Amino acid sequence: MEILEAYDLTRCAHSAAVLVGCDEKTVARYVALRDSGRDVGERERRARAIDPFLAKIEELVDKSNGKIRADVVHERVQAMGFAGTERTTRRAVAEAKQAYRDGHRRRYRPWIPDPGYWLQFDWGEGPRVAGRRTQLFCAWLSWSRYRVVLPAWDQQLPTLIACVDTMLRRIGGAPTYLLTDNPRTVTIDRIAGLPVRHPDIVSAARHYGCAVRTCEPFDPESKGGAEHTVKIAKADLVPTEANLLPDFASFAELEAACARWCEQVNARPHRATGVPRVDRLVEELPNLHVLPDNPHILALGDERLVNSDQTISWHNVRYSTPDGHQGKRVWCRVSGEELAVVARIGTGLSEIARHRLSTPGNPRILDEHYPHHPDGSVLRTPKPKPRNEAEIDFLMLGDGAMQWLTEAAATGVVRIRRKMGQAVELARVLGLGLGLERVDHALAVAATAGRFDDGDLVSILDHLGHEDSAPSNVVAIDEAHSAQPGTGPWRRLGA
Repeated sequence: MEILEAYDLTRCAHSAAVLVGCDEKTVARYVALRDSGRDVGERERRARAIDPFLAKIEELVDKSNGKIRADVVHERVQAMGFAGTERTTRRAVAEAKQAYRDGHRRRYRPWIPDPGYWLQFDWGEGPRVAGRRTQLFCAWLSWSRYRVVLPAWDQQLPTLIACVDTMLRRIGGAPTYLLTDNPRTVTIDRIAGLPVRHPDIVSAARHYGCAVRTCEPFDPESKGGAEHTVKIAKADLVPTEANLLPDFASFAELEAACARWCEQVNARPHRATGVPRVDRLVEELPNLHVLPDNPHILALGDERLVNSDQTISWHNVRYSTPDGHQGKRVWCRVSGEELAVVARIGTGLSEIARHRLSTPGNPRILDEHYPHHPDGSVLRTPKPKPRNEAEIDFLMLGDGAMQWLTEAAATGVVRIRRKMGQAVELARVLGLGLGLERVDHALAVAATAGRFDDGDLVSILDHLGHEDSAPSNVVAIDEAHSAQPGTGPWRRLGA
């Protein structure tokens, strides 16, 4: 600029050169460039030794779609007679690749989503809980930027649909489109470049009034939002050496951490809108569809058959269910560290049992599911079933007779049938009314005290006849108590 200013002052190249201290040829060159309308700072390109081979370099770059390496191009041009260095070739290849990218650059248009239309979700690797891998289900409502992160143990189809159901109910409505990646739970095949949807995910989306769409590979417009949500969630929730987050002791702690994270992120203003996400969600809710009352059937989990013993098998572990579901189908789903069992009842679908997950060989059996076995035993004591007239007559005496027969049979009493006949005869002698009650009461006392010998029933009847009420203390014959007379009185003879 000083050269041009000096020339405009003197109108002489020699005088301007003397004023600025340069050669007059330099002044003349800059003046000629300005007068021709060119940039005075632009330097003319000098001829290079690589120029005769530029056409071949552009051909190689174009055929390889800009992927060929400079060392490979250098070997090619050397074979054609180029004697320069590899540095010159690298510069020429870099210029050719830049020109190729400029000519094949993809044109982008910013995506402006409408309220109530789009929701994106994706999976991310979560932290380890007790040495076990977890997954993070990350969703992003495109217009309001509202985010939901849910932890899960796996990415199976029932888990995916359960997370979608939980996410939609947390948002409060369903959008028109669900946009996601192409996992096997969503896309089962590709034909002519078109993704083939999984029929179950299509059925689940139709249940909620949505349509499933999958993004194109390497497409930032359709995948960037969900990917960014996954990246932020993993940075704030997954413990690393950089963020120094503590490990999670249980799955419940991870669920609570995800809930706190969503609350914090959605409550602060978004950088693009300047409004908190929760406020934008309130504006978007009128554009969302109303959710059905019940979740989709696949969200309930895998189907299992309840066995006759009221148990189901899940991963080779037996879990108990309440009575009344034997032979029916139920649905099992892992929720955190628990197994939720859902069945169809008269009023609809309802959760009937929930167990902590166990390992093979350690079944989960709850006592409240077996009220007919209060002691936890599966062995039932057989009840007497009379099969002839003598047995019928004896058991007709009452519950005491049934108790006496049960205890006598278990104790190994001999001549039981003859003693049963004697009890029936005693009842007839004493009278069919009051006699039945007295004999039945005496049989109950005999069963409790363990008195099954001959004459014990008559002795008990005689004792009860002199008592106004039943004996308060019944002493059973065992090692500590005996009905045989002792030898204690003989000790007084020598005193």
